[in-house]
Amino acid sequence: MTRLDVVSTAFVFPGQGSQVVGMGRELADAYPVARRTFEEADQRLGFHLSQLMWEGPADELNDTINTQPALYLHSVAVWRVLLDLLPDLMPAWVAGHSLGELSAMVAAGSLSFPAGLELVRTRGELMKRAGQIAPGGMAAVLGLDIPVLDKVCHDASTAQEIVQVANDNCPGQVVISGAKEAVERAIEGAKAAGAKRAIPLAVSIAAHSPLMRSVQKEFEAAVEAAPIQDPSTPVISNVHAAPIRSAQSLRNDLTAQLTSRVRWTESVQFLLAQGVRSFVEVGSGNVLIGLIRRIDASAGGIPLGTPKDFDAITA
Repeated sequence: MTRLDVVSTAFVFPGQGSQVVGMGRELADAYPVARRTFEEADQRLGFHLSQLMWEGPADELNDTINTQPALYLHSVAVWRVLLDLLPDLMPAWVAGHSLGELSAMVAAGSLSFPAGLELVRTRGELMKRAGQIAPGGMAAVLGLDIPVLDKVCHDASTAQEIVQVANDNCPGQVVISGAKEAVERAIEGAKAAGAKRAIPLAVSIAAHSPLMRSVQKEFEAAVEAAPIQDPSTPVISNVHAAPIRSAQSLRNDLTAQLTSRVRWTESVQFLLAQGVRSFVEVGSGNVLIGLIRRIDASAGGIPLGTPKDFDAITA
């Protein structure tokens, strides 16, 4: 039995920024299927990722090489518990924010847990290396519309130093990314254009920007080698904010995503236009629910990451 109207519900999967020390521990203690999922990940990765997730240290968990598989692992563990409790569940829509798209692909039946774990670990390794090859920066900008910020980034960029919108998270909350000097110019330009705040982020990688190109071919090879199948549930594309229904389109989206904008606002608006009224955030925290409610205050949001959260959707 479920309280969800699946037709009007989308399952969404978080990306970087949702990690926290302790994530998944209560879940593993409460549900054997979750415990087995964490054990399987530890065995396949060859180190105790679960221990890092549950005990820290935080700076090590926040290293992108660990953050990405940790968030993926937690989301899949939650999804497996949900299917264990509701074996007939067939989601109508799934979407993931940035690396969360890999978690969404598991829920959509297009990627196995082990294959996704390997791919997300590779993604983290390559993105970290790209940051070492071409260090860049990112900044959060509050209170500017996308067209204005696009112009700010254009004006702050040069042929050698590019900055662009990386994450269109919700109206008034956008992340820009690119060469450090260009990001600094864009911060000043954003303030001059009326931004409420423009804040550098404590990162050394420039995700979703041209600075990721140094590892593009290696990631494309990893995606091509992964056993990706056509999804049984449409996956909303980060790059195009439209449903993906084929394996090849998923491959194209994953690889393009490295250097492309995450169109989260448009993705949520698309789902709302299809009649979605509730969003279940599968994994760590409720960051996406907060963004979704700023896109449409009437949208319902249910976090699903701890044993207590399951009471909200199962009875």
